[in-house]
Amino acid sequence: MTETRAQTKTRTPEFQAAASALGGLRQDLLQDVFAYRPLPPLDGDGPLLGLFPANVRKKLVWTPHALVLAAALICVFLGMAWSGDESIVGVVPAIPVALTLVRPVIAFWGSMAATVVVAMNGDVWPWGASSLWGHLVVLVVVAARTRRRTAPWMWTLTLLLGLVMEYLGGYHANSTAVPMVIMSALALLVVTVVQVRRDARREVSEAEREVTVQRTVTAVERDRRTLLEERTTIARELHDVVAHHMSVVAIQAEAAPYRVQNPPPELEQAFVTIRENAVAALTELRRVLGVVRAEDQEAPDAPQPTLARLDRLLDNVREAGLESEKTVTGAVRELPQGVELSAYRIVQEALSNTLRHAPGATAVVEIAYVLGGLGVRVVNGPPTGPVDASPGAGHGITGMRERIAMLEGEMTAGETEEGGYEVAVFIPVPRAVKPADPAEGTGTEEEAAA
Repeated sequence: MTETRAQTKTRTPEFQAAASALGGLRQDLLQDVFAYRPLPPLDGDGPLLGLFPANVRKKLVWTPHALVLAAALICVFLGMAWSGDESIVGVVPAIPVALTLVRPVIAFWGSMAATVVVAMNGDVWPWGASSLWGHLVVLVVVAARTRRRTAPWMWTLTLLLGLVMEYLGGYHANSTAVPMVIMSALALLVVTVVQVRRDARREVSEAEREVTVQRTVTAVERDRRTLLEERTTIARELHDVVAHHMSVVAIQAEAAPYRVQNPPPELEQAFVTIRENAVAALTELRRVLGVVRAEDQEAPDAPQPTLARLDRLLDNVREAGLESEKTVTGAVRELPQGVELSAYRIVQEALSNTLRHAPGATAVVEIAYVLGGLGVRVVNGPPTGPVDASPGAGHGITGMRERIAMLEGEMTAGETEEGGYEVAVFIPVPRAVKPADPAEGTGTEEEAAA
C-alpha cells in the first residue's frame, strides 16, 4: 500500500494526463461496445416543431431516424454507381450507418472494418465514395450521441487507420486519405461546437432552475421566520396585558374577605383558591414568556402603549418630517387593553411604512368608535421625494395581519387611486355586561371581554 502511494505521488502530470486520456478512450469506445442505445425521437413541443400542426409533429419527431436511413441508402447508391455489380461496396458501409440508430459504439468499429472491406474490393484507396460517405455519417452521428471527448478519439483512430492502410497498400495516385482526414476534422469540429453550445444552454437552464428553487425556498423560509418573529413579538406584548389583569385578580381575591364582616369560611376558602389559581397562572405565563423572549432582550419597564398615547406618536412622526393628522369619530370609550395595544401598533407600523416608502407624503389617521368595535384607517398620499428602491422585508403587513387574526378582526391594505397606500382594519369588541347591582358591581368592558 505504501509503495503504491509513493508511485502515485512520483507520477508526472504528463503521465497522469495520458493515463486519463487512455481511460477516456477505454470508457467511451471499448466498454459496453454492444450497448443498446436507441436514438430517441425529437421533442414535439420544441420551438421548431411547435410551428406545425399536431398530426404533422407526430411524424416530424422521427426526422433524425429518416435522415440516417436516407444516408445509408445513399451509401448503397454510391457503391452501385462507382463499382457497378460490386454490391458489397455499397451495402457494407450502409450497415454501420443504420446501426448508429441503436448501437452507436459498435457502429463506429463496424465502419472502420467496412473501410477495409470496401478498399480491398474497390478501385479507390483507402476510402471509396460509399465508404467515405458512410464513415463521415457514422462519425457525425456517433459524435452527436456520445460525449464530446469521443470525437477526438474517433478522428485519431480514423487518422491511424488511413496511415496504416497507406503504408500497407503503397502509393496510390488517387488516395483519399488526406481528403478524408480534413473532411472528418471539419465535420467533427462542427458537431463539437454544437454540443458545447447545447451543453452550455443546458447548464445555464439548470443553474437558473436551481436558483429559482433556492429563491423559492428562501422566500418561504423568510416568510415563516417573519411570521414566527411577529407572533413572538405579539406574545411578549400581550404578556404585559394579561399579567396586569391576573395580578389585579390575585390582589382583589386576597382583599375581598376583609371587605365583608364575618365572612363564611366557604367564602374565604373560595377567595384563597381564586388567588392561588391567579398566582399559578401568572407564574406559568411568565415561564412561557421566558421561552419566547430572546436571550438578550429584557422585560420592558414601561407599560404597553394604548390609544391614549397616539398624540405623542403623531408628534414624533411630525418631528421626523411626516405631516400627519388624526380624526376621531364616535364616543371615545375605554376598550380592552389588548385591542388598544394592537390598534396602536397598527397605526405605528403604518406610519413607519409611510416614512420609509413614501417620503414627503402626508398621512391621515382615522379612529372610529362604533357600536360593535373599533375601526382604524391610516392612509397616506403619493411620495414627493426619492423612494428607496428596497421593497422591505414585509414584516409590517405580516405583523398587522397576525394581530387582526388574533382578535378575529378584518384588514385590508393596498394602494390607493392617487398613488398612496391605505391600511384599514376593524377590531370587534364585545359589548360590556352591566352588573346586576350597581352598588357592588364595577364591571367594565375589559372584564366582559376577558
